[in-house]
Amino acid sequence: MGYKSLAECVSDLEKHGHLIRIKEEVDPFLEAAAIHLRVFENEGPAILFENIKGTKFPAVSNLFGTLERSKFMFRDTLEAIKTLVDLKSDPLKAVKNPLKYAGAGLTAFSALPWNKEMFSPVKFGKTTISALPQIVNWPMDGGPFVTMPQVYTEDIDKPGIMNSNLGMYRIQLGGNEYIQDQEIGLHYQLHRGIGVHQTKANASGKALKVSIFIGGPPAHPLAAVMPLPEGLSEMTFAGALGNRRFRYFYDEEGFCISSDADFVITGTVEPGQNKPEGPFGDHLGYYSLKHLFPLMKVRNVYHRKNAIWSFTVVGRPPQEDTSFGALIHEITGSAIPKEIPGLHEVNAVDAAGVHPLLFAIGSERYTPYLKEKKPQEILTIANHILGKSQLSLAKYLFICSKEDDPSLKTSNIQGFFKHILERIDLSRDLHFYTRTTIDTLDYSGTDINSGSKVAIAAAGDKKRNIWTELPQSFSLPQPFTNYKMVMPGVLAIESPGFESYQQTEHEIEILNAALSSKDLDGLPLFILCDDAGFVAHTINNFVWVSFTRSNPSHDIYGINSFTEHKHWGCKGPMIIDARLKKHHAPELIKDKKVEERVNKLGEKGGSLYGII
Repeated sequence: MGYKSLAECVSDLEKHGHLIRIKEEVDPFLEAAAIHLRVFENEGPAILFENIKGTKFPAVSNLFGTLERSKFMFRDTLEAIKTLVDLKSDPLKAVKNPLKYAGAGLTAFSALPWNKEMFSPVKFGKTTISALPQIVNWPMDGGPFVTMPQVYTEDIDKPGIMNSNLGMYRIQLGGNEYIQDQEIGLHYQLHRGIGVHQTKANASGKALKVSIFIGGPPAHPLAAVMPLPEGLSEMTFAGALGNRRFRYFYDEEGFCISSDADFVITGTVEPGQNKPEGPFGDHLGYYSLKHLFPLMKVRNVYHRKNAIWSFTVVGRPPQEDTSFGALIHEITGSAIPKEIPGLHEVNAVDAAGVHPLLFAIGSERYTPYLKEKKPQEILTIANHILGKSQLSLAKYLFICSKEDDPSLKTSNIQGFFKHILERIDLSRDLHFYTRTTIDTLDYSGTDINSGSKVAIAAAGDKKRNIWTELPQSFSLPQPFTNYKMVMPGVLAIESPGFESYQQTEHEIEILNAALSSKDLDGLPLFILCDDAGFVAHTINNFVWVSFTRSNPSHDIYGINSFTEHKHWGCKGPMIIDARLKKHHAPELIKDKKVEERVNKLGEKGGSLYGII
């Protein structure tokens, strides 16, 4: 059977050596997050904070910190749920292989939500927003946030749990202009199900009822982040994965309540009512800044007896949400490629913050009768990818043909770049989408949600041998005298700090004048950066800097570049300007004094001794 509660999960993890307790008093301002980050970085266990300053409620984090622990929590149901998702994406499999899918019906039964109010533990008591753990993750955060919420809404035209949406959208509990204990902030980005519900409610002039669940069995938060096949609700998925039907009821004010949650915050979002939300340290490794987002007016804050607050910390990858992603991939496998004809793999590169960078492998079958191979079908696939739900938020899509190397994997960052750089024709293979939507959290663009994209497609035979080291004769003009090889074919060039796009054009002219007549075919990619040593130090540093700090339409240049019939290309190396710009959000930096306090917990006698 699945876990009945978060407390039962915590007990099971502790029994099997997957959880530690922090007995010392911990400050919710920065210290709890710093402990979490340090334990995660050391691939440590889940953490139960017994004594959070300013609240009677304990807190747990890092539940999903490793794929091993995540699979342990769902050890009894993981294979069954993978079968169910597989069957949902291709129902004919049940006909072709009935024995393999014989148990799918039983799994589907446990998926059915169950309206069960009697003796619901979450009705044990009520509290206030300010009595909850006021956890602040990063020094510049605008206030305390709920970072592991399950936000529930219903379609006002088709009410009921089977037409609901459950998503994980951050919740600001205080600070800014919010009236304490009466108002909280609801932040959600593009392509989220709650947006459809709010749009309908606004059009009808009605308030949208919102229920925020915190805690509960671990299947519930996972369901809130799952990219499920259309028609499969988050609540049914939670029931199937947890092997326990999602129990719920409606309170006297008509709000849906998760019976197994540890906390439930109910409230309404009125049409057109917004307040500034943020800043907040986010998963790109920078702060998302203060912007207007929906205002939620609080009605009730329920909690169960012995409730445990669940939280996580987001920041530059890898973080706990990285492990979430690994578990999602474990469950869904090749679900997305099956939805796009000709697509074999797609990988949102976690080290680059997920949305900025996609790798994809597709088939190239349009003209097998022609000797010359060039991107054709994979361009169609690229357009399909960039029009697909949250994949459409990507800025950079690198796509190649499976036929050119059947052993290539999108998970191999360096190998994938090598394959692309050996085959790309920079005069032909860059395809831009300008003045379009990008991730809400990405500040490299021209405004919030606004920026550009580029699809970089390479197909055909190998065109060049890329350099593994620089020839002794290689040099760059002033002021570009500090440069380092990142990987074969890629050079990081330390440059003066970004001043303006006009100044950058001048700097590119200097590079072009010095390099336009040189043979640089083995070095197809330059990265302008603030610190060449940092960018070249690891592949993760390279992809994080290069693709979180650049906007394709504004920051891609080239040696011997040209525009012909509105197509841009270059005959020498492509240049990505990945320097920090004045309009970019600040980078996340830890507080040194807090880090020193965490160090003491790692000393002999401290709760983290032997872990950090």
